[in-house]
This record gives sequence, structure tokens and C-alpha cells, in this order.
Amino acid sequence: MISVEQLKVEFGVKPLFHDASFVVNDRDRIALVGKNGAGKSTLLKIIAGQQRPTEGRVAVSADTTIGYLPQVMNLQDDTTVRQEARKAFAGNDRLKARIDRMQAELAERTDYDSEEYMALVERFTQEHERYMLLGADNAEAALERTLTGLGFLRSDFERPTSEFSGGWRMRIELAKILLQQPDVLLLDEPTNHLDIESIQWLEQFLAQSRSAVILVSHDRAFINNVTNRTLEISCGQIIDYRVKYDEYVVLRAERREQQLRAYENQQREIAEMKDFIERFRYKPTKAVQVQSRIKQLAKIVPIEVDEVDNSALRLKFPPCLRSGDYPVICDEVRKDYGEHTVFDHVTLTIKRGEKVAFVGKNGEGKTTLVKCIMGEIPYTGMLKIGHNVQIGYFAQNQAQLLDENLSVFDTIDHVAKGEIRLRIKDILGAFMFGGEASDKKVKVLSGGERSRLAMIRLLLEPVNLLILDEPTNHLDMQSKDVLKEAIRAFDGTAIIVSHDREFLDGLVTKVYEFGGGRVREHLGGIYDFLRSAATIDEALAQHAINPGSPGSPGISGNPGKSGKSGISGKSGSSAPSAPSESPDPSEQDVAQALNSYEQRKQRQREQRKVEKAIKECEAKIEKMEARLHELDAILCTPEGAADVTLITEYTTTKKAIDDEMERWEQLSEQL
Repeated sequence: MISVEQLKVEFGVKPLFHDASFVVNDRDRIALVGKNGAGKSTLLKIIAGQQRPTEGRVAVSADTTIGYLPQVMNLQDDTTVRQEARKAFAGNDRLKARIDRMQAELAERTDYDSEEYMALVERFTQEHERYMLLGADNAEAALERTLTGLGFLRSDFERPTSEFSGGWRMRIELAKILLQQPDVLLLDEPTNHLDIESIQWLEQFLAQSRSAVILVSHDRAFINNVTNRTLEISCGQIIDYRVKYDEYVVLRAERREQQLRAYENQQREIAEMKDFIERFRYKPTKAVQVQSRIKQLAKIVPIEVDEVDNSALRLKFPPCLRSGDYPVICDEVRKDYGEHTVFDHVTLTIKRGEKVAFVGKNGEGKTTLVKCIMGEIPYTGMLKIGHNVQIGYFAQNQAQLLDENLSVFDTIDHVAKGEIRLRIKDILGAFMFGGEASDKKVKVLSGGERSRLAMIRLLLEPVNLLILDEPTNHLDMQSKDVLKEAIRAFDGTAIIVSHDREFLDGLVTKVYEFGGGRVREHLGGIYDFLRSAATIDEALAQHAINPGSPGSPGISGNPGKSGKSGISGKSGSSAPSAPSESPDPSEQDVAQALNSYEQRKQRQREQRKVEKAIKECEAKIEKMEARLHELDAILCTPEGAADVTLITEYTTTKKAIDDEMERWEQLSEQL
């Protein structure tokens, strides 16, 4: 589909990369990795045709379409969400218009035996097949599925795009690209503006998509769930690892060990040559050997080694005062903006030393509650900050509060105390401010660089309650590992607003879910919460399909009566029971267990049924594809090419494969 040949890109004296060659095949799922500034976004722009390389070429098949989502793009504000998303079907609309014109022409013409008429029939058949392949008849349904999957409510569809933040408008652009169904998807940090639910939906979408995918992302869980191949930009080269990210990390560590050994051997050899030259430079009897060593030294190509991996650096928070037992207590907290209620009846208690996560869709009130805790905005209800609580707050706009006239090093040196001052350069290196970057002034840093610097500054301040709002947005994976280990070892309390599952995994012990104006508490880690949320969704879906099924929410055996039967000693008589009387706890436990068992059995039956249907689908597709290959071979012969019956069978079989593939995708999604 795409062939990259001998690519070289230069922006200064040293090229970003050179002699880069690789091929993108059908249905490849590629993670493009490398340190910040290595050239990942540049490579995507070159493949997308938006930038030209210094040398080399990118060959794209004539019929290959490419969809590209950059990190930053110019967005329009003159349409509704639905109208903007519908722009993805502009090509389909033009194709439909062409088909309608050809159909009208076929109806009018009567020269059925002429070559022109037969050519028109052929053209019409090809275009109509292409139109059906694109699934254009189901365009509106696909549009609504995609927008809903990316977090939009149906009530949002007719709202002007100007009412949405930049992050939500980026979701609209992502929806447009996905709806175009290009052969190759180039995605640059697609999860930056998505919540956990939308990220999981996107993972499923990409897994079922027929498109090849090349993506840049710092979300490790997302990369692992989507990709099966890793391209690393390192030391000016592109190394192809045909494994998913976790396996790549292991292989890369082994490769770096080999690099180090080769580098050390080369340095030893160079040192020996230089020593020989210095010792015998002025001895006439050794002149030939000295000249030989000088020539050998000049021919040596220095071995480059990847930058030292600082992910193992241990960053410890400075000592701080011990806070009260309960740093944050909320009781019936409510926040309104005009007539809009963001949340209501928020009651929660965060204990000292707990690490908790705030999760939920964007706009559900996570940052709003953080601002209430910080005392930045008014609210109703009771919100109490505990005794001796010292808050360290990392907001999404924290970078704007830095002193622009200080250097990177001085910014950190001003807050570092004690032994940590001896390790400032190591810490800066771990957060991608190594070497000369530490001498840069804050005013010349990009937005992402400022955010990283603000994060380091916070980590060195003596606080006992950390509140971090999307702390990982501008961090690469190594920096996230350093931050995660630091928070894990932190003695105080931490509230983390994040959609990064891998970052939260093993870090938080409690999850607060924001949604529908409520805040619900879930004990356990982030994956415990996601599993329980998936179970609830299944139960609700089952209830929607079969409201009377055992275990359906809100359905009891006899809705008009309480759980106790009220049977007395006399046969046929019953003692009246109070309407508000609740079931005996043991009976309730048994009933819940039975309901749960019935639900599991029902799910297992449904699962087996769907799995069987998928296998049947796959068998049919395999059989039809084999027949298609046979027909292909026959139609390549002069006799076969003239056989109308075979041509019809070929078209029908291809259409049947497409229908069966669509059914297979629906069943896979259901499974």
C-alpha cells in the first residue's frame, strides 16, 4: 500500500533520520515511537503528503486513500456537529450523483448492442459496486454510531460546533476521518482529548476496521490494545520491530545492551589506536604503522547509542507535615452554572494516604469539583479540608504561572531543597530536559515543555495533598513512569484526574465516577472499575432486550408484595406486612446469588451462540474467497473474460463476501 524508500529529513546540521525504508501493508497496525523531537509527527506529515522529505520518496498505490489526524488543526465554526461530520461523505455524495446520471442515461438509451452502451454498463456496475462497498446507504447510522462512540450525546448533534471546546471539535475531526474509511489511518496523539469510554470505543473501532493504522501515542494501554508492529525512530534511524509495544520494550532493552557493548569495544579500540599514535608519532621506525593507524581511525564510523534510559530514576517527594486523618470531606455538595446543574448530592470522604482517581466523560464535573476543593469557585453544601493540609495543585493551565525570565534549571533550583539539588540534572533529563535544554529560558518553551516543567516543580514542593488534573497529557512514557513511581511512593494523599488507564493502574485504590450529575464511589483499581462498569452495561443491555428476565434491575418476583411471604401457622392465612418492610438479609443474598447465576448462564448461552455464528461466518467467507480466487484465475484467460455467467458470478460472490464480512463485524462487536 505504502512504500517508504531511503527517506532523509534535515532541519539543521544533523538530520532527524536518514536511509529510512519500510513498507506499510494491508491491515498493519503500527505504533510509531521515539523520544520527543525524534520526528514522529514529521514522518506522519510526509506520508500524508503534507511535507516533503530532503531525500527519498514515499510511494503510495494509486487506489490507496489516506486519512490524517494531526495534533493541531484549523477548525471551522460555521456548522452544526451533524453537518460538519457529514462532510466526510462528500465523496460518497459525488459518487451517488454519478451513478444516478449513468442510471438515467441507461434508461434513455436504446443502442443496447453498441460498444458505448456496454462500456457504460461496465462503468455503472463498477461504480455501483464501489458505492455499496463504502456502505453509503448506511451513512447516517454510521455517523450517529461514531459520534456517540466518541462521547457526543444525540442532543449535541444539532448544536453549533462553536459551542464546543477545542478538544470536542478535535473529536468531530476524528469522527470525519473514521467515517471516510480510508485505506490508511495516520493518527497523531488521537487519545489526548478523549475520556476512557471513548478511548475504549476507538480501540474496538480500529480493531475491527479494514484500514491500516499508523499512530503516535503516549497511552501505553491504547497502543498495546491496537497495534501489532512498532517502528522506532532512534539515533537518526528507523528500526522496525514486528511485535506489539510491550514486546518491543523487551527487544529494545536487549538491542541497547548490544549497542553499549559494541560502543564500549569501539571506544577501547579507538583509545588503543590514539595511544599507539601518540607513543610512536615521532619514531621513524614506526612511521608506517602510525600512518596506518591514523587512516584506520579516520575510517571508523562512530557507533551511536540511544540516550540513557532514565525511567529507573527514583524521584522522592520532600518531607512534609502530617495532615489530618481526612484531608477532604464532601457532604451534599452541589454546583450550578445558571440553570445547568454540573453535579448534585456529592458525598465523599478521602482518607489520609489514599490515592484516588476522578474519571468520567469530559464536561461531567471532574475539574469543577477539583476547583471547589481548591476554593477557587463557589458551591453549595459542605466541603471541608482537613487539618494541616498543604495542597499541591497541577492544573491544565499550570504552565502559565511559571516565571518566563528564568531558565529551566533555575526554575527547579529555586524549589529544590537538600540532597535533591545534587540530582536536578538527572531529574530534568528524565523529563526530557537533558543537556542544553536545561539552559533554555521558560519563555521559549512550547506549551508541552512548560507543562512538564511545571510538573517537576510541583514534585519538589513539600505538600501532603496532591491534586493532578490530566498530568500525563504532555509526558512521554518514560516520564510517566518516573511520575507514577514518585506518586506511588508519596506518603500523602493524591487525587488524580486522568483518562490514562496504564498510568492509573496499580496507582489508585479508589475510583470516583462522574456522570449524569452524580459522583459514584468504586473501591479497587481502575481496571476493577472498568470491569464492573462493563458488567453493569451488559446487565442494562440484557434488561433492555428482555425486561422480565431474572436478575433484571428493578424487577422482583412479585412487584406488588414485599420480600417476606408472611405465612402464619394457619393454612391459607397470611399476616399482613408493612409496605416498607425489607427482605431478610440472608434471603436477599440468596436471591441475588441466584439472579447472578442465572445472568451468568444466560450470558454464556448468548456467548456460545455468537461464537458459533462467527465461526460459520468465517467458514463461509473462506469458501467464497477460495471461489473468488478460482474465478479470478479463469477470468484472466481470453475465454473466461468473455463469459458473462462467470462475470456475474464473480460480482455476486464479491458482494456476498462483503455482506458476510459486515455480518462478521457486527457479531464480533456483539461478542
